[in-house]
Amino acid sequence: MCIVLKVSRSSYYSWLKRNPSRRSIENEKLSDRIKEIYTQSKRTYGSPRITIKLQEEGYHVSRQKVARLMKKYNLKSIIRKKWIITTDSRHNYPVVENKLNRDFKVTRPSQVWVSDITYIRTYQGWLYLTVIIDLYDRKVIGWSFSRSLKAAHTTIPAWMMAIKNRLITQKLIFHSDRGIQYACNEFKNLLASYKLVERSMSRKGDCWDNAVVESFFKTLKVEHVYHQVYKTFKEAELSVFEYIETWYNVNRIHTAIKTSIRNKKEEILNKLVA
Repeated sequence: MCIVLKVSRSSYYSWLKRNPSRRSIENEKLSDRIKEIYTQSKRTYGSPRITIKLQEEGYHVSRQKVARLMKKYNLKSIIRKKWIITTDSRHNYPVVENKLNRDFKVTRPSQVWVSDITYIRTYQGWLYLTVIIDLYDRKVIGWSFSRSLKAAHTTIPAWMMAIKNRLITQKLIFHSDRGIQYACNEFKNLLASYKLVERSMSRKGDCWDNAVVESFFKTLKVEHVYHQVYKTFKEAELSVFEYIETWYNVNRIHTAIKTSIRNKKEEILNKLVA
C-alpha cells in the first residue's frame, strides 16, 4: 500500500496513530444522534425532519449536511406510496359550500377541524377509521373504529371524542368531504346543535380540498399500516391506536407547523429591526 500511495512506512504508521480531529469527533457524535432519531422515528424521518429535531436540541447543522451523513450510512426514509380516493358521495342529501377553501392556516385551537374516513385491511375484513384533526396543532383529537360505514359508527363517535378533547368557545369550521356519513341527517342535526359550528365540504372529487387529513392517512399507512399484517380487527385497532397516541400526536414533527412558527419569528424579528 505504501508503494502504491508513494509514501514512506513511517509516515503511514504515523498517520494511523494520530488522534482524530475535532471535526471528525463532532461528525461522529452528530452521526450517532442522527441514527438515534432515525431509529426512534421507525425509519420514517428524512433529512428535513431530522434537521428540525437536531436544531431543536441545539445542533447548528444544515439540512444538506444531515442529508450527506444519512446518505453515508444509507439511512433512507420509507418510500411513500400513492393514496386513493375512498369517498362515496352518491347520495341525495344536501351538501354545503366549501368555506375552508384550502385555507389551512389557523391562529388558535378549535378554529378549523377536518375529518375523513379510510380503510384498513385485516384478515377478518375491512376496518374503517374515522378521524378528526385540529388544524392548529395537527393532532388527531377524535377518531373511531368500525366495521360498518353508518354515521352512528363512524362520524358521530369520532365527533363525540373530539368535543371531549377540545373545547369549542368560538366559531369553528368543520370541514369534510361530501361522503354520506357527513351529509346525512343524523350527523347534520348533531352539528346543528352546536351553535358555534359551521359546516364546510370539499368540492366533488377534489381530495386537495381536504389535503391535511388525506396527508395524515397517507402518513399513517406508509409509516405504519403497510408494514403490518393484521389478523383481527382488535389487532389493527390496537396498532393504529398506539401509532396515534404514542407517536403521531406526541412525538412526530409536523413540518407545516414548524415552518409557520419559523416564518412568524422572522416576521417579528424584521419588525423589531425596522
